Parts: sequence; structure tokens; C-alpha cells
Amino acid sequence: MAITLPPELERAIEEQARLQGTTPELLAIDSLRKQFLTTSASPPAEGTLLDFLGEFIGCIHSSEYVSGGAQMSVVTGRKFASGMVKKRRMGRL
Repeated sequence: MAITLPPELERAIEEQARLQGTTPELLAIDSLRKQFLTTSASPPAEGTLLDFLGEFIGCIHSSEYVSGGAQMSVVTGRKFASGMVKKRRMGRL
């Protein structure tokens, strides 16, 4: 595909490319990608990681899924040691 640009647009793209330290072709392709190939999974052009992931961040309580809660933060050292002993017995350590 070849696109013929009006002289004023060509000059503007060349000037912006020069200012950004790139070629007019790369600048035009990048601009077209942003315009036509953006998806909802694409990060926003500006903003923080929170802006991008904010709707996916939250917390839950394990009692919503396990009766009485999963108690995952209780006696973690013993649970880890027990798991390591189990791995050693299975010959995986």
C-alpha cells in the first residue's frame, strides 16, 4: 500500500520524526498502529501501572472459598519444613 500525503502533513511528520530521533516512516507506522491496532489489553499511552491494572486489583478472604478460611499464614515455617522433608523422601531434593 502506498499513501500519498499532502505536503503540509509530510512536513509535519518529517519535523516530528526529527524531533523524536526517528524516521518519518517509523513514526507514521507507530502512529497508525496506535490508531488502528489498539486493544483493551494494550496498556494506556500514559498513566501508572495502577491505572492500567486498577480494575483487576483487589483482595479476597479465603473464608469466601474455604470454610473457616485457608489459614495460609499460620505456621508457615513448619509447613515449609514439612514440604521439604516430603520432597527429600521422594528423592526430588
